[in-house]
Amino acid sequence: MSQVTIHRNEVDIVIAAFRSDLTSFLEEWRPIFSRFHLIIVQDPDLKEELKIPKGFDFDAYTKSDIDKLVSPSNASMFSGYACRYFGYLISKRKYIVSIDDDCSPAKDNNGEVLDIVTQHITNLKTPATPLFFNTLYDPYRKGSDFVRGYPFSLRSGVPCVLSCGLWLNLADFDAPTQSLKPELRNSRYVDAVLTVPKNSLMPMSGINIAFDREVVGPAILPALKLAKEGKFRWETMEDVWCGLVVKVVCDHLQLGVKTGIPYVWRNERGSAIDSLKKEWEGVKLMEELIPFFQTLKLSQEAVTAEACVMEMAVAIKKGMGSSHPELANAAGNMVEWVKIWKEVKSRVLV
Repeated sequence: MSQVTIHRNEVDIVIAAFRSDLTSFLEEWRPIFSRFHLIIVQDPDLKEELKIPKGFDFDAYTKSDIDKLVSPSNASMFSGYACRYFGYLISKRKYIVSIDDDCSPAKDNNGEVLDIVTQHITNLKTPATPLFFNTLYDPYRKGSDFVRGYPFSLRSGVPCVLSCGLWLNLADFDAPTQSLKPELRNSRYVDAVLTVPKNSLMPMSGINIAFDREVVGPAILPALKLAKEGKFRWETMEDVWCGLVVKVVCDHLQLGVKTGIPYVWRNERGSAIDSLKKEWEGVKLMEELIPFFQTLKLSQEAVTAEACVMEMAVAIKKGMGSSHPELANAAGNMVEWVKIWKEVKSRVLV
């Protein structure tokens, strides 16, 4: 595999800030993040002024910036964990790497600090193989290749537009699992990348991902808000919903999604037991969402991410909106997101 070249002017690192003092967080990441432009989006409910150490190229955005760009009726789309999506919206670069302020750099099995930006962009700049599964992981990584029997006609792969990294320490378990196994931690580093097969859905976490904003950005969206949504990861479903949406879009447009390295070290935040009641609504909802998304088909006229999202919004409202008001609201948020995306994009181009 040829060496991937990464230019600093093609990457934005979006950081969702839920605490005011980012000094220790950014100092941990300085060797990696100081090479790139940062977009720091402050949780609208956080009142204190952000503390950011010197030596970083960054733009910071607060509730007032959100209110200026979008209408008051749409500003609530960017509350809590969804504040990160404002960074996706205002970025002008091709690639987004997204991370939260409770993550630290992880190390591989040799004790080397993992460069999440380099690995994410490498995943995105090398093809994905969703049409036929390669049993030797990512064939484009050094030391790997296509296995015997893999069709040569499919070995060029498809463009990869979404890279989903993993967590060490506090893995992305749901509240019921973490409550039943409070001591369970992920300590196993697996040096592997896989393409998620076509027509296989996945639960995406918004922490430690990267994507091609120009191609699939409109499908990385804040839409689903639970009635009892809280401030901790166990208490939200917005990124899981987003993963369902973007995977259907990628499958329709013949685009690829990868999962695996890079890892980050996820630190403790919140109580799974306290969050269990708030998340249970989302846990039950998933049992109905998956069959719906598995059978969702888009038309041949939908040839862009924007068009796919608009078609999906109509189908979701028609198919599930009457029985689930929160899904009808999600469909409406998807439509509004595409409108906002197009408006912001037109301002940049002017």
